[in-house]
Amino acid sequence: MPKPCYVETLPRRGYRFIGKIERETPKFRSLAVLPLENLSRDPEQEYFAEGLTEALITTLAKIGELRVVSRTSAMLYKDVHKPLREIARELEVDAIVEGTVLRAGDRVRITAQLIDPEKETHLWAESYQRHLRDVLDLHAELAQSIARQVQVKLTPQEQAQLAQSRPVNPEAYEAYLKGRYHWNRRSREGLPKGVQYFQEAIAKDAGYAAAYAGLADCLSGLSTYNFVAPVDGCGKAKKLALQALELDPSLGEAHASLAWVHTWYDYDFVAAEREFERSLELNPRYATAHQFFGFYLGMMGRYEEAYTEVKRAIRLDPLSSVFEWSLGFVYWMARRHDQAIEQVEKTLELDPGFAPAHALHCWAALSKFMPEIAISAAQNAVRCSPGAAMYLATLGDSYAAAGNPQEAQKMLDHLHDLSKQQYVTPYFLARIYAALGRKEEALDSLEAGYLERTSSLVFMKVDARLDQLRTEPRFQ
Repeated sequence: MPKPCYVETLPRRGYRFIGKIERETPKFRSLAVLPLENLSRDPEQEYFAEGLTEALITTLAKIGELRVVSRTSAMLYKDVHKPLREIARELEVDAIVEGTVLRAGDRVRITAQLIDPEKETHLWAESYQRHLRDVLDLHAELAQSIARQVQVKLTPQEQAQLAQSRPVNPEAYEAYLKGRYHWNRRSREGLPKGVQYFQEAIAKDAGYAAAYAGLADCLSGLSTYNFVAPVDGCGKAKKLALQALELDPSLGEAHASLAWVHTWYDYDFVAAEREFERSLELNPRYATAHQFFGFYLGMMGRYEEAYTEVKRAIRLDPLSSVFEWSLGFVYWMARRHDQAIEQVEKTLELDPGFAPAHALHCWAALSKFMPEIAISAAQNAVRCSPGAAMYLATLGDSYAAAGNPQEAQKMLDHLHDLSKQQYVTPYFLARIYAALGRKEEALDSLEAGYLERTSSLVFMKVDARLDQLRTEPRFQ
């Protein structure tokens, strides 16, 4: 985070303003919340500062007139010392919020400052101190203060949403922040930790709707990434998303969670689209919902709409490797392979170790009949995520397409062995069988996947890797 140049922290005393404050605040329409600085210096409290940053971003994102840069892009500026003007230009915003957080027992103090980065002018600053049980009120109050300062008029619906906060058990809130911290890493190690912390939050506060939505996201993530069987992932996530909505029907994140399950597990696309639209109606600045919806539209073959939704996610979170990759994946589904590869390159500039981008590079290269490049990309994916069935299957795809059936068979054997220790979707096997021309075995695997309700079946309509099966009566 850049060194604050407007507010100076005084040890054991508080803070003082050291910059010039403008008397009239200009009208802004976009802002970024930089990572709140953890004044405790306790590394164990980093998740807390990061979680409060995300919570403030999420609350501000409910304001329709204001474009707020999403969490992923904002967090890239943690401990980065750059001029605020440069950060604002990189994120394409006209205002910056920065601040500090200090937790002492069950009390928390947040100091926030609003800055015009072009003029290098400090526009407003305030300090808030609350008991942790009232931290949701703190988010709402801070968001409303910032909205007033940037001269954004809240609609009655937005005012009602911000006023809906409820007291929360401090231990539940702490567990919730830890859960989101691990969910945001989207890894095979992080998602189970997220499950653990969200379960802890619910045990501490059974009425905490956001914790149910968070748990649903982690479980559905484990399922759609094919780390667990569908019934253990999306099957449980659906019930949790519905519980979240019973507690808070206005929680846009929970509607997106339910839409994701309708897509990947229920195969109920009418219900999925309805829930996506409701999520974005309630929270039009929820970047993940735009990404999820774009993915859904791409799988339905509605590519122009899909590009629009994913680009909206990128606009809200311009430095997100996940969103850049998602646009590339939609291009790949649409058979626009050169553009898919361009997106892979953008993604890997942001995160060279992002395994899904290497896998997408492989699939696009296969579609362009470039087997050597495909094999190299698949090997990179395996190196980035050792032991993940998805990338082992990708390597098997590329060996088969390169005319190396022996190596492809080795991957099949390895996946069969791996399935005795962890979940391996039959869809992965079907892809390799199809590439080897073993159509009956491929179709058998797809039918097995359907019986399991494997999430990957949603790709069947647009998956180029299954093209050789499309004329088969069983496939149709």
